Amino acid sequence: MRIAAAATALLFLAATARAQTTGLTAAPQLSRVYNAILDARFDAVPELLRRTCGPAPQEACQLLDLVSLWWEIQLDPHNRSRDEEFEAEADAVIEAIEAWTEREPERAEAWFYLGGAYGARAQWRVLRDDRLAAARDGKRIKSALERALELDPGLDDAYFGIGLYHYYADVAPAALRVLRWLLLLPGGDRVEGLREMLRARSGGQLLQSEADFQLHQIYLWYEKQPERALELLGELRARHPRNPLFLQLIAEVQDVYLHDLQASRRSWQELLNLARARRVAEPEMTEVKARLGLAGVLDRLSEREMAVEHLHAILELDPAAPVGALARTYLLLGQVLDRLGRHEAALEAYRAALDHVPPGDPDRIARAARAGLRRR
Repeated sequence: MRIAAAATALLFLAATARAQTTGLTAAPQLSRVYNAILDARFDAVPELLRRTCGPAPQEACQLLDLVSLWWEIQLDPHNRSRDEEFEAEADAVIEAIEAWTEREPERAEAWFYLGGAYGARAQWRVLRDDRLAAARDGKRIKSALERALELDPGLDDAYFGIGLYHYYADVAPAALRVLRWLLLLPGGDRVEGLREMLRARSGGQLLQSEADFQLHQIYLWYEKQPERALELLGELRARHPRNPLFLQLIAEVQDVYLHDLQASRRSWQELLNLARARRVAEPEMTEVKARLGLAGVLDRLSEREMAVEHLHAILELDPAAPVGALARTYLLLGQVLDRLGRHEAALEAYRAALDHVPPGDPDRIARAARAGLRRR
């Protein structure tokens, strides 16, 4: 009986050890945190993480805290005030997860989260135009996720990052392929990469919304399927109604890619209504974005007096966010006033735009404002 009991205990321990090397521990709890992040409920994330960490690995929770900060940055991408915090936290998370892979080299989820940590930092580096460093991170992402899939071929979430690599390595411009060659990275496969991302979207436990967000860009920029991109954004908006970014992107796709100004106008107006009712995250900043978008569409619909009203409403708010909002508002006001024949007022608006250009001029306002002044 003692031998049988000992054998049973050993079998249980062996089964537990095998379970820990496959799958994602506490995936439903982690998914709830991820959904809160995508829903822009950033204030709720610390408490959700507190309840999640314990059953979930501490390193996974550290990574989700970093992802939360990354999505906050994306709401105002030209704002660099949190860059130092993000970079320090990203480095610390990567160090912690690398230590995890050294302690448990056969743990597939450790390698998966390492790839995710490098992925978050790589996206931020791309945003800040640090392409060489982002490419180095891309190499690390690929290695970590390939190791995760070697250990656990059923870890569908890992196919998302692998698919992104394979896709972009194939479609990247020639200048970026030079970086790939310098780093000794293998080539990509557009078709296979898209298939892998779709596998992660349909079978993954965490990354459906993240996959939809990345895929909408691919369908816009490379696959030339704006209707499919719009469909994905609609699904994101339905799942995460508090995040203003998704409705903003819907309005922009309707305008820029589908040339449906009336549909874009309705989307911008809806976003404005939600912001004023405080039913989205960052309502003050969202109101500014919505009024700017609406004014641009109204200008092209020849409803310029109404566009001027929205622009004056922004000036009355005197917004600090998003970065460059006042410069963009004054520039558009000058352009609209020019078309209305109010040339002296337009000159004043162009000069004001130059006075409010933020450091680095990320929206290239100064050139457009000077062009307006020269025309006059």
